[in-house]
Amino acid sequence: MKKPTDNPADPFKKALAEATRVMADDPDLSVSYSIDPPGMTEDAVRLPQVSRRMTRAEVLLARGTADAFALQRRYHDPQTHARYTPSGPMAREIYEAMETARCEAVGARAMPGTAGNIDARIADEAQRKGYAMLRDAADAPLAAAAGYLVRHLATGRPLPEGADNVMQLWRGFIESQAGETLERLEESLTDQAAFARLTRQVIEDLGYGDQLGEDPDASDDSQDEEASADEEEQDSTGQEEQDAGEEADASPQDSQEETQDATEAQVSMEDMSDMEMGEETELPEGEAELEPPPPAPVSEADPDYKVLTTEFDEEVRAEDLADSEELERLRAYLDQQLEPLKGAVGRLANKLQRRLQAQQNRSWEFDREEGILDAGRLARVVANPTTPLSFKVEKDTEFRDTVVTLLLDNSGSMRGRPISIAAICADVLARTLERCQVKVEILGFTTRAWKGGQSREKWLAEGRPQQPGRLNDLRHIIYKPADAPWRRVRTNLGLMMKEGLLKENIDGEALEWAHRRLASRPEARKILMVISDGAPVDDSTLSVNPANYLEKHLRDVIEMIEKRRAVELIAIGIGHDVTRYYAHAVTITDVEQLAGAMTEQLAALFDKDPRAKARLLGIRHAAAAR
Repeated sequence: MKKPTDNPADPFKKALAEATRVMADDPDLSVSYSIDPPGMTEDAVRLPQVSRRMTRAEVLLARGTADAFALQRRYHDPQTHARYTPSGPMAREIYEAMETARCEAVGARAMPGTAGNIDARIADEAQRKGYAMLRDAADAPLAAAAGYLVRHLATGRPLPEGADNVMQLWRGFIESQAGETLERLEESLTDQAAFARLTRQVIEDLGYGDQLGEDPDASDDSQDEEASADEEEQDSTGQEEQDAGEEADASPQDSQEETQDATEAQVSMEDMSDMEMGEETELPEGEAELEPPPPAPVSEADPDYKVLTTEFDEEVRAEDLADSEELERLRAYLDQQLEPLKGAVGRLANKLQRRLQAQQNRSWEFDREEGILDAGRLARVVANPTTPLSFKVEKDTEFRDTVVTLLLDNSGSMRGRPISIAAICADVLARTLERCQVKVEILGFTTRAWKGGQSREKWLAEGRPQQPGRLNDLRHIIYKPADAPWRRVRTNLGLMMKEGLLKENIDGEALEWAHRRLASRPEARKILMVISDGAPVDDSTLSVNPANYLEKHLRDVIEMIEKRRAVELIAIGIGHDVTRYYAHAVTITDVEQLAGAMTEQLAALFDKDPRAKARLLGIRHAAAAR
């Protein structure tokens, strides 16, 4: 008999979990349900939560997500996928989207019931990202359009409204550039390796061939050729050594004469070099050309850090990157997308506000001889009339004027939910801190272009000099200046939702830029909070410099800031361990934890209790903070 307390959604969840294991052909697969974003690992999948109400939307989304993960697990080989994965970010996004579409299309052919479920998942994704509202191809993601087109061509099914809109915005361009390649889609759909090669050809047709990296098939052929060439070289080398040995035995006197001539020639060259050096040193004083003074270092933290050119870098206000109408639209989309999250973030913000205001409130000094009568101690006077009256005096608590800078990573890897939550948290925290008379500045950092932009073009025109240093055009964005009231710039954070804004991240220079701005402020206390999801990444720079070039500069900048102690530096890493860079940092594994991490970290900085502050900031020796 069913108990009244039983969750009516449990039988559905159990049945869906079993169906997912069967469809994935993996009986040991772990299936769970959570309010966290759906995801899949090597041995588990996480599906959207289904409430007791079991609404139609919840059920369809859970089924569609489960089917998509199961089909990917069944028809996708990670090793083959990794072998053909492109190196560049845009090419990689197109490659991933087309492979996902392939798995879903193959599954829809074998199990037609999955097609409708996956349509529900696609419709939910398109609705959350506002795809139906887009009117310009530049605002729509090309990778998503390529995946939608593959699915449409392979199954013949119409796409949900928002997804169809994105596909149609790009369809003409994709078919004009890669139409002939896509005609071979049918013959390669069930062969992942053949489809991967077709996808790489599509990427090249679309103009991103320089992001493909080395051709894995060509590298296999070249390895075979190199092996055979090595064998031939070894044979020929052995024969040459044998011939040389015979010649040496036949004419040892000739060999000695050749060695003596070579030695004399080397000595004479060294003498000439010494003479030339001597002539240079004998120039009269004052006649040698004066060397120009060395240029000022690009970075205060590391004088050896180089930049090819800064003429294409920009420091720009958010309102200059989009007109007011577009910012309003993007802001409305941000508010709509994160409506369910505002309650939780608001509660955390209120908690932070109470903690800050508690430190700003006035306090009392008791047992004074004059002042305001302390009513709390009148009971003693009633009990013993000889007891003198007690008075209290109100005093102000010292609270230093403070400014907080939020530096947000605007790189492409933050696209989607991470950048949305970062934007809304910055929004709420700025308003909260402003109510507590704490000024807030919000900054973002990315690059102006993929693949190096104009800086790389200049490098190519100059003949590709070795190790040119940073090789991309920086874009540093000011979303909210510290002195600007929030009501005047509230729409600016919507810019982060603009498709095409998020590109690559050069963290060291961005951190140094934010530190310079903050250090010049007049406030007594300065706090800099960095929110990032990874290490510095710029393919153009790292392709022609040491692999740790940008990471080393970031470490040098952090060390400089922490040594100077003019600015308190904290960091939050999203899905990436930033504690190896920053002394005061936390790492969150899910973007939903960002709001709590931001408020707790800021609250800890304002906490008077050094032990509580140490506990929240992760400092092991709390006593040292005293």
